[in-house]
Amino acid sequence: MLEIRWHSRAGQGAVTGAKGLADVVSTTGKEVQAFAFYGSAKRGAAMTAYNRVDDKPIMNHEKFMHPDYVLVIDPALVYTADITAHDTDETVYIITTHMNTEDLVASQPKLEGKKIHTVDCIKIAQETIGKPIPNTPMLGALMKISEMYEIDFFKDSMIRVLSKLPQKIVDANMVAIQRAYDEVQ
Repeated sequence: MLEIRWHSRAGQGAVTGAKGLADVVSTTGKEVQAFAFYGSAKRGAAMTAYNRVDDKPIMNHEKFMHPDYVLVIDPALVYTADITAHDTDETVYIITTHMNTEDLVASQPKLEGKKIHTVDCIKIAQETIGKPIPNTPMLGALMKISEMYEIDFFKDSMIRVLSKLPQKIVDANMVAIQRAYDEVQ
């Protein structure tokens, strides 16, 4: 079973990102879960979202997991939340930050020896979508690092997921996904 934990602040789109990923996965014949845990449930409060993906029915509905991937879409949470909780030696981190991977690890000793990838999803979102909502860029970075799906398949699937939005926003999200895919280190 593939397990993904998102670290975010309420309002940054982690729940929407987890649900969007689940929507794409569900079209491939796999079983999938997407759910969230809100602390104080106020905009800006730290929160987590989760995905599970498997070939067979998923009976586990707990938030506890040993994640294969940890996606951090608010860079401050690297320092204020325990993003390494219950990780394994194989857990891969994709972290939104303006820093390169080496500087990020040097600034947070808990990340030493971890499999870390960095990309500035907030900057990408701001420059492409016009709002600092880094969820779709993070999904682009996840597609590159995980090799879960080919980027063209993923983007085509996300067009369907985002189809309720104005075409201008859908197009901007496609650019954001591709940029993060190309820029993740």
